[in-house]
Amino acid sequence: MAAALANIRLKRAYEPPSEEDGARVLVDRLWPRGLTKEELHATAWLRDLAPSNQLRRWFHANPDQWAEFRRRYLLELKSPETAKTLDQLHKLVQSHSTVTLLFASKQLERNNATVLKELIERNQAARQP
Repeated sequence: MAAALANIRLKRAYEPPSEEDGARVLVDRLWPRGLTKEELHATAWLRDLAPSNQLRRWFHANPDQWAEFRRRYLLELKSPETAKTLDQLHKLVQSHSTVTLLFASKQLERNNATVLKELIERNQAARQP
């Protein structure tokens, strides 16, 4: 019998934690300004999965270039440097029924967490018989 697919959720880091969050994973390079560890209540901080500072700055200056940001970010996620951290995320997804990816961006639909969510869901679907 195939393992059940994890429910991947997205949530701004500034929203309060809830029981429905499951494992809470911060996927930003920088800690959310003004939040303590206790307030964030993160299971893990996978900062190496965040876009490089160069890409983050580029996208901030070019917010209308979502498709290009997404393409560049997916290329960064294929690098050997991120492989170990991406594996950590996949293990969290496999061991929890719900994983909530936390991000600080005010952009709710166009941020690195949405790209990671798509990547995880695509990988889960590919593993299903």
